[in-house]
Amino acid sequence: MKPIIETSALTKTYGSNGVAVHALRGIDLTVERGEFLALIGPSGSGKSTLMSILGCLDTPTSGTYALEGERVEGLSGRDLARIRNEKIGFIFQQYNLLPKASVLRNVELPMLYAGVPRKERRRRAMELLEKVGIPEKASVLPSKLSGGQTQRVAVARALANRPAMLLADEPTGALDSKTGHEVLELFSELHRQGNTILIVTHDLSIAALAERRVEIQDGLILHAEAA
Repeated sequence: MKPIIETSALTKTYGSNGVAVHALRGIDLTVERGEFLALIGPSGSGKSTLMSILGCLDTPTSGTYALEGERVEGLSGRDLARIRNEKIGFIFQQYNLLPKASVLRNVELPMLYAGVPRKERRRRAMELLEKVGIPEKASVLPSKLSGGQTQRVAVARALANRPAMLLADEPTGALDSKTGHEVLELFSELHRQGNTILIVTHDLSIAALAERRVEIQDGLILHAEAA
C-alpha cells in the first residue's frame, strides 16, 4: 500500500524586490496510512508552509509530492480543490465555521460540495456529531457553543468526506488547557480508529501525544523520532 504522503526535495521560495526567502529547503517526508505525526518547530521554521503544501493549499517551488500515490505538485487549482475536498480534512485554530449556519449544516457542507445526496448528508453528519460527542448541538449556531464544542464541530466537519488524512494547525491554540486536553483526547481516539493525523504545533506536550515527531528548523527537517 502506498504511503499517504511522500515528498522528495520539496522547496518553497518566496521573493519580492529581489530578495528570496527560502521557507523550505529540501524536505523528504513519508507518512504511512494510519500514522499520527506532529510537525514541530519554532515560528518561522517552515512548518506552516509545509502544512499548506501537504494540504494542497499551496504549491512547492520545486521537488515532488505524491498524495496516496498521485503526484499533485503540478496540478491545476481546480484539481487541487478537488483533492482538498475528497482527501483532506482540515482543522484550524480559529475553527472557520459558518456563523449563520447550524452545527449540522456546517458538518454537511463538505458533503454538499462533493455531491452527496441530502438524506445521506444528514445521516452522516448526525453520525459524526455522535462520534465527537455533541449530537445534542446539531440545531444550534456556532456562537452558542463553547470553544471545545466548536472545535469538535470542526473535527466532525473535517471527517465528513472520509478523508485520507486530517491536517490540524495548532488545533488547541484558542482553547484553555482543560478543553485543549479534551480535544487532544479526541484526536487520540480518532487515531486509534485508524485515521491518519498530522498536527502542526510548537507545543511539545501536544507533540508528545503523536507516535512520531518531525522537527523543522530553517526550512529543513532537523530530525524525526518516534514517541
